[in-house]
Amino acid sequence: MAQGHSIDEYLETIYFLAFPIGEYRPQTQGAPTLSARVAEMLGVSRASAGEMLKRLETEGLVERGEHKEAILTPPGRERAERVVRKHRLVERLLTDFMGYTPAEAHVHADEIGESFSDEMIERVSEKLGHPDRCPHGWPVDTDFEQAENRELAALSDLEPGTRATIVRLAEHDGELLHWFYDQGFVPGTELEVEETQPAAEQLTVRLNGDEKTIAEKAAAGLFVRPG
Repeated sequence: MAQGHSIDEYLETIYFLAFPIGEYRPQTQGAPTLSARVAEMLGVSRASAGEMLKRLETEGLVERGEHKEAILTPPGRERAERVVRKHRLVERLLTDFMGYTPAEAHVHADEIGESFSDEMIERVSEKLGHPDRCPHGWPVDTDFEQAENRELAALSDLEPGTRATIVRLAEHDGELLHWFYDQGFVPGTELEVEETQPAAEQLTVRLNGDEKTIAEKAAAGLFVRPG
């Protein structure tokens, strides 16, 4: 992702980090500060992330919690949810009407999303028939997304013998997203955890009749519905 990220991109990132099942869970050991997590997700320096977080605080879009974490204020959350919804609808426009693959759509939606006004997005939604989800399984309705979070788990958290259906794919890492699709880890697909290998930081699953090995870090970005 390019340098010079906008306010909307930062708000979207904080939104993803704010909930139990978010878009991204960094693998850094310990408890990194929010600026470090935002920097890691956006590919910027901690100093740049820290400066933008201060600006967001000044503009009343975030506030600091008791542990100095950034919390979206009501106006900040409302704006972040508009950004998230826009991104997901633009992805559907790119896949449904323009023939892009889901992985390609994520990249292009990042590039062009901010050029769509709120009015244009409502027209896109109407033309698409008001889709429920983006191509990667994330609900367009953010309230429904938060409610559904309680039903889902990361694949990396499942025990051997557990069957599950893939619901959402983490989008933040473009290369990983392409890998998910190449390997058949797509929303709606059923799988079963056959073996976990904590020492090797990987697990083995059965997917479409085939055994596949997946790293824990990648499995943490596959959100599934057990059972």
